[in-house]
Amino acid sequence: MRRNNRQIIHISGLRFGANLGVLDFEREGPQPIQVDAEVNLGAQAIVSRDADIGHVLDYRRVRTIIIDECTAEHTDLLEALLGKLCTRLMKLPGVVGVRIKVTKLEIFPDCQVAISAECGQW
Repeated sequence: MRRNNRQIIHISGLRFGANLGVLDFEREGPQPIQVDAEVNLGAQAIVSRDADIGHVLDYRRVRTIIIDECTAEHTDLLEALLGKLCTRLMKLPGVVGVRIKVTKLEIFPDCQVAISAECGQW
């Protein structure tokens, strides 16, 4: 069976509110964040016709995990949130690597702040 060199799920620009941060005003309620993710599935069989969704990692599952993990509870540090996301996504079947970037969209009036992490194989 022929295989691609690598297959990656990309989720870009996922925006929602999350309880995140150590500053007093950040503890008052959710703030808008953006999450960008890449999930490396490694070498995959080349699919030349429609296939059963049960044979692939459904990207809806990746999206749901990101939202659930970011909204489950207040997290003080972006670094801790990145760690939680990497750990949870790496547990998905077939995942060999994860890249995550979380951006605080309104932390400063003149810029956005983002931190990214990479784990597994790339």
